[in-house]
Amino acid sequence: MSAADHTYNLLKEKIFEIDSPAAFESTALEVFYFQYREIPIYRQWVDYLGVDLHKVQHLEQIPFLPIRFFKEHKVLRRNMEAQIVFSSSGTTSANRSKHYVAEIELYRQAFFTAFRYFYSPPEGLVILALLPSYLEREGSSLIFMVEELIKASGKKASGFYLNEHRQLYDMLMQLKESKSRVLLLGVSFGLLDFAEEFSIDFPDLIVMETGGMKGRRKEMVREELHRIYCDAFGVQNIHSEYGMTELLSQAYSRGKGVFETPPWMQILIRDTNDPLSLVPQGRSGGVNIIDLANLNSCAFIATQDVGKITGKNRFEILGRFDHSDVRGCNLLVV
Repeated sequence: MSAADHTYNLLKEKIFEIDSPAAFESTALEVFYFQYREIPIYRQWVDYLGVDLHKVQHLEQIPFLPIRFFKEHKVLRRNMEAQIVFSSSGTTSANRSKHYVAEIELYRQAFFTAFRYFYSPPEGLVILALLPSYLEREGSSLIFMVEELIKASGKKASGFYLNEHRQLYDMLMQLKESKSRVLLLGVSFGLLDFAEEFSIDFPDLIVMETGGMKGRRKEMVREELHRIYCDAFGVQNIHSEYGMTELLSQAYSRGKGVFETPPWMQILIRDTNDPLSLVPQGRSGGVNIIDLANLNSCAFIATQDVGKITGKNRFEILGRFDHSDVRGCNLLVV
């Protein structure tokens, strides 16, 4: 076994054992130095920024890779091959991000562990997925995750729905009558389409939206959208999942649009006018994500989302930058 593989295996064990801010910071610094050595495009970016490695001793000093690099480069550990390649939605292959996943079992471990952390083991849950736009294309990391959760649920009633709203309504009615524990996970416009056709008073139902309105329906503010869902399903809160092609982990909101991160994931907010600087809790700015499960690609990503930190391991997403290129992120062409 190579020295790099040995370090990788040690880090993989550490990540899911993080239990304190100090453990997170020390592990994140180890991951940073490992990825600087092992991921060529990340090393080029760090070198381009003129970062003195000896001075990177705190979390806030770690450089973040602009997310657009996943569209333009192969972000992957050297000498590694991808077991699977996830791709984002887009009109052409040129504007799709690609995440080359070298170890699919690490993705499974990340999403199963996070799901259990925020909810429960999927066994015993009926999981219904209304994900038309994702089912209609290949390479979706969300579809892969939900397929695995559905398999793990072990429930015959669990499954996917494309546009079969009547069948979904009938299934929900049956599950309500049988007092089953049910998670309905849906893309935003799919849930809205359903809510405009049907309503059901199912207070114990967990309704989770995954975003995804752009290009399919008129954009709506979260509060308005969630009010429509609450009325249609008879629930008090709408849950949300925050993930993306470029990540292996997810944050979850159990209501009011406030997301929580699992212990190996953290959000930092960068200054919109100075993308290499961070802003304090409560101020809005660009969302930087640390996903330590992203061991083989990059754990430190500057996204195109705008958000703010609202408390320990808690954040809100306020929108996206107006332009496709985040200011300060296209400094390097390699």
